[in-house]
Formats: sequence, C-alpha cells, structure tokens
Amino acid sequence: MKGLELVSYAALLNRMGQVNDLLNAKSVLSWDARVMMPRGGAETRAKQVATLSVLARDTLVADETRRLLDAAQAEIQSKDADSVEATVCAQVREALDYHDRIPAELIRRRTEMGSIGQEIWAEARAKDDFAMFAPLLADTVALNREMAEHIGYAEHPYDALMYRFEPGETVASLQPLFGRLREALRPLLQTVMSRTAPDVEFLRRPFPVDEQLAFGRTMAQRLGYDLDRGRLDTTVHPFEVSFTRNDVRITSRTNENWMPMCLFGCLHEAGHALYEQNCDPAFTRTPLATDLVGLYAVAGVSFGAHESQSRLFENHVGRSRAFWEANFGTARDAFPEQLADVDAEAFWRGVNRVAPGLIRVEADELSYDFHIMLRVDIEAGLIDGSLKVEDLPEIWNARIRQDLGLEVPNNRMGVLQDVHWSSGQIGTFCNYTIGNVMAGQLYEAATKDADVAAGVAAADYGPLLGWMVKNVHQHGRRYERNELLRRATGRTLDPEPYIAQLTQKYSEIYGI
Repeated sequence: MKGLELVSYAALLNRMGQVNDLLNAKSVLSWDARVMMPRGGAETRAKQVATLSVLARDTLVADETRRLLDAAQAEIQSKDADSVEATVCAQVREALDYHDRIPAELIRRRTEMGSIGQEIWAEARAKDDFAMFAPLLADTVALNREMAEHIGYAEHPYDALMYRFEPGETVASLQPLFGRLREALRPLLQTVMSRTAPDVEFLRRPFPVDEQLAFGRTMAQRLGYDLDRGRLDTTVHPFEVSFTRNDVRITSRTNENWMPMCLFGCLHEAGHALYEQNCDPAFTRTPLATDLVGLYAVAGVSFGAHESQSRLFENHVGRSRAFWEANFGTARDAFPEQLADVDAEAFWRGVNRVAPGLIRVEADELSYDFHIMLRVDIEAGLIDGSLKVEDLPEIWNARIRQDLGLEVPNNRMGVLQDVHWSSGQIGTFCNYTIGNVMAGQLYEAATKDADVAAGVAAADYGPLLGWMVKNVHQHGRRYERNELLRRATGRTLDPEPYIAQLTQKYSEIYGI
C-alpha cells in the first residue's frame, strides 16, 4: 500500500496538524508574555493560553480523533512496528490514554495558574518576598500531586510528573546516576577550588549591551542558527521556543559588567533552536514534532534530549579552547577596547573559571549539576509530602551550604531564583543533568568522525551540525530517548564520557 493511498492515516495527520496549530498559537502567546507583553496583560493572557490548551486537548481526545485513529491503524497494519506511520499512531494512542486519565478542568487550572504564577513569581523575586510566592507554590504542588494520582505511578508520585518531560526516568533510576556524578565531581570540584583560578576581571569591564547582543547573534549564526527562520530577543529568564521548524526564536539576557551572560545564553538557546530548525520537514505539524502528552509543540523527543543540544553547543563547542583560538579575533573586533590586552588563551580560561555560585543559570560546568540534584530532591520531597513549602528557604540554604560551601544571603538568590515552579512545571529539573550527560556522550561519538573533529578544530561547525542533524535532530520525536542514544552512540545513557571530559578540561585549566 503506497503512502498516497493511506486515506485514513492522512486524515489523522490533518487532525493532528490542527492540534499542532493550536499549540503553536499558544506558544506564540507565551513567547509574547515573556518578551513583549505589558504587565497588565497577565490575567487575560492566562485565560487566552488556557483556552488554547483546552481546545488543543479537546481536539485531540474528541470522538472524531478516535475514529480516525482506529481507521488509520487498520489501514497501516501491514507496516513495520518501527515505521513512521506505526510510530505516529502509537504516540496518538498513548496520548489519548494519558489524557483520558486527566480531567479537562485540571488542565485548565494548571495552565491558568502557570500563566498568572509567572507574574507573581517575578514580583516576589524582585521584592525578595518568599511569603508572597508561597501560597501559589503550595497550590501548584497540590495540583501536581493531583496530576500524579491521575497519571498513575508504580513507586513514587514524582515518577508520574517526570514522565511528562523525561519518559522512563524515575526517582529510583536517578539515584545511581546522581550518585556517580557526586562521587566523581565533588572531589574534582574540591581540588579545583584549592588551585589558583584564572583571571576574569577583564570580563567585568563595561561591554555595551547592544554590542553584546550583536556578538551573541553572530556566534549563534556561526554554529548554524538560521535567522531567516529565527530571531533573538531579551527576557528575564532566557528560553527558546519554536512555532514549527520555520519560526524558532531564542532569547538571552544581558549584564553590562559580565559579558559571558549574554554570549553563553545565546549559544545555549541556539543549541535548542538547532534541534527544532533541523527536524525533518516531513514531520512538521505531525505528532513527531508535537508533544501530545505535555500539549506542547516541540520536536525534541524529551526535555533531556533537548537540553543535550543546548549544553553541547554552549559548553563542548562554545567553551572549548579550539573555539576561542578560532573565534577570538571576532570577539576582539566586537569589543576592541575591552579586549585589547587579552588573548585567546586568557579568554578561554576566563570563561571556564570555576566559581561555585548561588544562581543555577550562571553556574560553571563543574558545579552546575549540584544545583540540579538539589532541585530534584526538593521536588520529590514536596510531591511525596516529606517536605513542606514553608520550610523550603531553610532546606534550600542548608543544601547549598552542604554541596557548594556557600551562604545564601536572600531568597531572591536562593529558592526564588527559578521560573519553573511559577509556571506549574514540577518534574522537569532532572532534564538538565540528563542533558549534560547526553551532551558528553553525543559529543564523544560525533568527534570520533574525522571530518567532525577537523571541522571543530578549524571553526567549521557544519560537519558537527550535520552529524547532529543525521543522528538526533532530523528524527524529531520518532525514537524514545535511549533508543536515540543507542542508535547514535551504541549504548543508552552513560555518564562516563561527561565525567571524563570535565576531568580532562579542568585538569588542564587548573594544572591538576
């Protein structure tokens, strides 16, 4: 049976295209809320976003969708189980089963609470007032507990929440991964902190904001980010969002006296954008570019897989010695006065300085995962009831003291720093460390290709991007995360390449 003869399957794809359209429209409103919208629009915008979420869900779970799915599955029964058609039908069926367990009103409440919550969080953070945010967080935790019960789980309610972002991960499966990272990274971090740190004062000189954004845009393009299908804006908490592969936007933030913030924000979000811009065009508006469970238009197969691309292009490429040996001239051209007395070696060492800090998004590579493990432990405790919202500042501060040896001076720099809880996202933090581990594993495999390795050394990132497109990006959501890793690297999630890369890099910088 030829593809053109799959009438029912084509009708199902058209139906899923409508779901994708609604979710992309929701994403446009969410992008605007975080980048352009005046503060006064928050309440009505929350209702608009919630309406689109419910419409998308209603379209997905409608009787017509079920009829089309039954007909499509009957039509493709001769196809292999791993065919695109069978995979699409299986993912639609999985989403229907999931949403049948979640009341529509719960989806509406979660979406509306998340939209309003971002404004409450922003004000509470600005005022350093945890008490202002705590009631909303308590409601968010209660709503997510309710979600977990509807989703279902075998061992821990937090497992149900992670399923939406990183299918297959559980509290139990994360423990050996986190344990191995603590075992390897804590002594390395302690050793590094006993050595003389690279100079970074030149990075604190005044760097004009407009020039920072222009330079960040240039570097993102150099990695392969297509500005004909994208744009760069500023926001409080940087993010990437796509409205299909043809419109993929990134944001960053600036600090006139700390140049790396904008630059590496641009590289990080560009990594996300490359995933979306390079999904197979044939998957546009289909379930293979739509998270039908999470009701989000995205081509990445999991949040961790998506994060692997942002961390790979930010850290393995953008913070490498080879990158700055090749690109420092561009940096000096952009900032001739600020970098007049700096060379590529000093710049590379400076942007890789290890200085454990309080803010996750500004953390160096070596201390970053400790921030993530803290948040995962707190979220799991909130959901199983072993931790209370009102106790979070004290718990947070104690863990930062234990893991990083730092004192938290206020809640703005502690428990109030992340946007995730305000938007209702509980269960997603593990994705960042999984993304780090995946990035190390994928980069190791990619650079075994002689053309990729030569390209990276010569500041030609086309071969590396081509490898990622072939092995990761083009597949969209076709393969589950570990299957994607197995196909690309020959094995499932493995922290050893990541640990080895960090050890080698910081041993070189710090003379260990």
